[in-house]
Amino acid sequence: MNMLRRHWPWLLAFIILLAIPFLFYDWSKGRHSGFVLTLMSEIGVMAIFALSYNMLMGQSGLLSFGHAVLLGMGAYCAAHVVLLVKAGAFWLPTELVPLAGGLGGLFFGYVFGWLVTKQRATAFAMITMGLGELVSAAALMFMGFFGGEGGIPIDRVMDTSVLGVRYSSPWQVYCLVLVWAFIAAALMRLQTQTPLGSMANATRDNFERAQFVGYDPRMVRLYQFTLAGFFAGIAGGLYVLIYEIVTFDTVSAAKSANALLAVYIGGAGGFFGPILGTFVVVLLQSGVSLLSNAWLLYVGVLFIVMVMYAPGGLIGLIFMHAPIWRAGRLRELALPYARAFPPALLVLLGFVLLVELASFTTIGAAQGKTFTIAGNTIDTMAPLPWVIALAALLLGGLWLRREARSFRERWDALMEGAKADSIKRQIDAGIAIVKTQEAVS
Repeated sequence: MNMLRRHWPWLLAFIILLAIPFLFYDWSKGRHSGFVLTLMSEIGVMAIFALSYNMLMGQSGLLSFGHAVLLGMGAYCAAHVVLLVKAGAFWLPTELVPLAGGLGGLFFGYVFGWLVTKQRATAFAMITMGLGELVSAAALMFMGFFGGEGGIPIDRVMDTSVLGVRYSSPWQVYCLVLVWAFIAAALMRLQTQTPLGSMANATRDNFERAQFVGYDPRMVRLYQFTLAGFFAGIAGGLYVLIYEIVTFDTVSAAKSANALLAVYIGGAGGFFGPILGTFVVVLLQSGVSLLSNAWLLYVGVLFIVMVMYAPGGLIGLIFMHAPIWRAGRLRELALPYARAFPPALLVLLGFVLLVELASFTTIGAAQGKTFTIAGNTIDTMAPLPWVIALAALLLGGLWLRREARSFRERWDALMEGAKADSIKRQIDAGIAIVKTQEAVS
C-alpha cells in the first residue's frame, strides 16, 4: 500500500496511456484506429530512445550525433533473433524480443563506446557523427547482416508467447510497447540514483574534480554509453515488432536528430523532459506531416525558439513555476497568461498562414494541390491572403511584446515574493528546531 501511494503517478500515467486508444475506437465496427495505435506505439519507442539519449546528453554532458546506431544495431539483432526463432533454432517468448535487442545494443554500445569515449565534448560529438555515417554506409554494403536497401523483414507472429498472445493486431503490440516503455523508464530512473548516475553528473559538471578524487571519467563515460546502448536496443527491438522490418534508415543521422530534438525540446535537465519532447516531435512528424508539406520547417522553428528563449526545454518552463507554486501564488499568473494568449495565438496563426501560403505557392502548385480553409479555396497568388498573414504576424508581435513587458514585471514581483516566503519558512523552521532543543534540554 505504501509503494502504491509512492508510485501512483506512474500507475495513473499507465492507465491514461492504455485508455487513449479507446477515445478513437470505432464502436460500430468494433476495432481500434490503426493510425492512433501506430502513433502511440511510435511514441513509446521514441520515449525509450530519447531517455537513453538523455543518459548521455543530460546525465553525462555528452552530445552524440550517432545515437541511432545503437537503436539500429539493437533492431537488427532483434530481427535476426526473430528469424532464428521462426526457423526453429531455439525458443524465445515474443515478449522477450525487445530484451534481445537490448542485449545487442549493450554489446555494440560497449564496442563502439570503447572507441568514442576516449574523447569528450566536441571531439566526442564528431566521432559519434563519423561512426553514424560509417554504420549507415556499412548497412548498404554488408547484405548478410543488414540486408541492404531492402532491410530485414520479419513476421512477429511466432506463437511463442508465454501469455498466449499472437501479437497479430496493433492493439496487442501497443500493450507490449507500453509495458516495456514503463519497465525501461523505471530502470533508467533508478539508474540516475545509482553511484554511476551520480558520477556521470559529476563528470558532466566538473571533469577535473571527478578525476582528482580518484574516478576515471573515461570509464564512467564508457559504462554510461554501454547502458544507453542497452536501452536504445530495447527501443530497437520494439521498433522491429511494430513495423516488422528494419532498414538502414534506423541507423541514419535523421533518426539520431529525432532523439536530439526530443531531448532538447523536452528538456535535458529533468528526467521526464525527453518524454514531453517525444510527444511533441512524434506528433509533429506523424500528425502535422499529414496536414502540411512544411512540417519540417515547424520543427526547425520550434527548435530555434526553444534554444533562444527556453534552453531548459518544456520541463524547464514547468520547473520555473515551482517557487511560485510552493508560495501558493500560482493563481496570480492566470490573468497575465490569459492576456498574453490572444497575441501569441495571433502570431502563431499569422506565421502558419504565411508558411502555408509559401508552401502551396511552390510545393503545392507542383503537386497540383489547392489551399483550402474550412472548405474555402484560398488563391495563393492573390495579395489579400499575404497581407492578412503579414498583418497578423506584425500586429500580434507588437501586441505580444507589450504584454510581455507587463508579464515580466508581474513574474519578477511574484518571484521576489516567493523568495521572501521561502526565507521566512526557513527562519520559522530554524526557530522551531531551536525551541524543540531548548524544551528537550
